[in-house]
Amino acid sequence: MQGNQTNQQQQQQQQGMNQQPGQGNMQLDSNNLKILEDQLSYESLMNKKFSAYAQYCTDTQLKNLCQQAAQKHKQHYNELFNYLNSHQ
Repeated sequence: MQGNQTNQQQQQQQQGMNQQPGQGNMQLDSNNLKILEDQLSYESLMNKKFSAYAQYCTDTQLKNLCQQAAQKHKQHYNELFNYLNSHQ
C-alpha cells in the first residue's frame, strides 16, 4: 500500500515539473511525445490489420472477434489522440 502511494506521489511531482505557470494543460516532454507517437502508430496499424483480417475471415465468430479487436484499437487510438491534443 505504501509503495503505491509513493508511486502516485512521484507521478504527481513529475507532472508538476512539466506544467508551465499560468497554463491549465501540462506540456509533454520530447520522450513522452515520442512514446505517444509510437503508440498511436501501433494502434493505427493494429486497427488496419484486424480490419483486414475480418474481411478475410469466413468463420462468423472469428470475423466478429477481429472486428471487435479493430474497434478496440480504434478506440485506443482516439483516446491517445485526444490525450495528446489536451496537452498542447
